Amino acid sequence: MKLVNIIKALLLVLVLSELTGCGTIHAMRNLEEGSGSTFMDMWDKWVKSEGDIAVATTWAMKVKPGVTVADIEAALSTVATDENTKAVGVLPLSDELQARDPSVKQKMLRVISYCSPATARMMVDFSPAMAAFLPCRVTIVEQEDGLWLYTLNMDMMIKMGKKMPPELKAATMKVRNTIWKMLEKGSSGEF
Repeated sequence: MKLVNIIKALLLVLVLSELTGCGTIHAMRNLEEGSGSTFMDMWDKWVKSEGDIAVATTWAMKVKPGVTVADIEAALSTVATDENTKAVGVLPLSDELQARDPSVKQKMLRVISYCSPATARMMVDFSPAMAAFLPCRVTIVEQEDGLWLYTLNMDMMIKMGKKMPPELKAATMKVRNTIWKMLEKGSSGEF
């Protein structure tokens, strides 16, 4: 029994020294509060989806029956205006595909981009790699069971990254809350 405990202790020391040696412990100390529960939520979605990383890293909200694409777009636009967020582009992918081949009926696929320029600048100054996630996007996707809205999981971006200066965190939370509100209002057609 004593030997088993010694082996367990040695294994624990080995694991901890490896984690410390590669910087894992230091990185974990540098995360925002709530990172553990956000990670577990993502992990659960990843497992449930049988390894689909896109499912794990996005928010999805089903659009209520009867809500049209025009209703969704009006709701998104209203929230953007109310929250001082700039609409910076639309990719009407299904329209483009329909124009290329009118004989094949296309399901709705539209990407609408939004940005808070000042927040984007602060974020990229903080972490230049964050530029790859700009601008924020809400995508309207038609599936067999109706329309859905998708966007990047902003909690992942905020809580699982290194701690931000207070001003940046406040600005990023405002963007996060705006995108979440867009999903809620867009999915109900409320504007």
